[in-house]
Amino acid sequence: MNILVINCGSSSLKFQLIDAQTEKLIAKGLCERIGIDGSRISYTPAGGEKTETAAPMKDHTDAIRLVLDALTNEKTGVVKSLDEIGAVGHRIVHGGENFAASTIITDEVIRAIEECNDLAPLHNPANLIGIAACKELMPETPMAAVFDTAFHQTMPEEAYLYGIPYEYYDKYKVRRYGFHGTSHSYVSHQAAKLLGRNYEDLKIIVCHLGNGASVSAVKNGKCVDTSMGLTPLEGLIMGTRSGDLDPAIIEYLCNKEGKSVGEILSELNKKSGVLGLSGGFSSDFRDLEDEFHKDSDFAVRTMNAFAYRVAKYIGAYTAAMNGVDAICFTAGLGENSGFIRDKICAYLGYLGIVLDPEANGKRGEDIDITTPDSRTRVLVIPTNEELAIARETYALVN
Repeated sequence: MNILVINCGSSSLKFQLIDAQTEKLIAKGLCERIGIDGSRISYTPAGGEKTETAAPMKDHTDAIRLVLDALTNEKTGVVKSLDEIGAVGHRIVHGGENFAASTIITDEVIRAIEECNDLAPLHNPANLIGIAACKELMPETPMAAVFDTAFHQTMPEEAYLYGIPYEYYDKYKVRRYGFHGTSHSYVSHQAAKLLGRNYEDLKIIVCHLGNGASVSAVKNGKCVDTSMGLTPLEGLIMGTRSGDLDPAIIEYLCNKEGKSVGEILSELNKKSGVLGLSGGFSSDFRDLEDEFHKDSDFAVRTMNAFAYRVAKYIGAYTAAMNGVDAICFTAGLGENSGFIRDKICAYLGYLGIVLDPEANGKRGEDIDITTPDSRTRVLVIPTNEELAIARETYALVN
């Protein structure tokens, strides 16, 4: 069965067509600048060349239509008709407490997703637009919702509650939810395969390190804690997000700068993290790594702070699980930077970690980067969120 995976942003749409039985990629692409001048679609069939085409897209329905046209194109398409697409899997950012697992999309499910719009105002409405567009163009095709938050719904109460009046949880469900769930699930399962161990017998820490970054603790096959919170702003220092801070800073800066809470929160989301720490130099970790090796003061302080925060979370989650069998690095930075992995692991001598420098220099493959005598395994596992969504969708519709 061919599964079409859709990941809608406010003005973009990523897609992949995957053979669910063989798990091979058939085609992928990206629609950009939806509803904005200069919109375009890029499309790459497996084994073929990437093409980019300027195409007006006033909304996501237009974008979905272009995606389906590309997939069925007589010359470069990969299926003869839409009948060859067995199901559509939609990435949904926030499912709140309503969804602890992926689910077939019904009108009731759509209403429940809409109820979470306040928790993810930039993402959930766009996700819903993608669902509506697909339902309009493929009304008979089954569709599944795969939630970023679902994997973390196994967290115990002591992990997800905040130290605020309990009535705010009762009334508004203010709690830790966590994100990047499909990535944390995929990587932790792959780790068990790589180690040749039973997933339910392992204690795994997954470090999803990219422009958005999060850490999760997976014990005996269940997530027991994660670094992002009610929103993706909490946790690690990220590309442009501040991560953890004293909440009183917000009021303090509002008073000092004469700004509103909304303005300060915008700065914490868009102008902070490594971008802010580097004095506005860059939010791209590759740029900062280059400057670190030149001994640039701003890059040294920024990369040191980032690595320290990751190592601190690893320590906390080791304590939470009373031990750890494997630490996994994934996502753009985690997969590709031996430098940052080395800096983080330098804090973890108490776990008996010994990195293999040659293995740590590799990228693009599932690999154990520790020596045989290392007490704790450190793995690099490229994430594949689209494949994780396809697996979940296939399991639901098959």
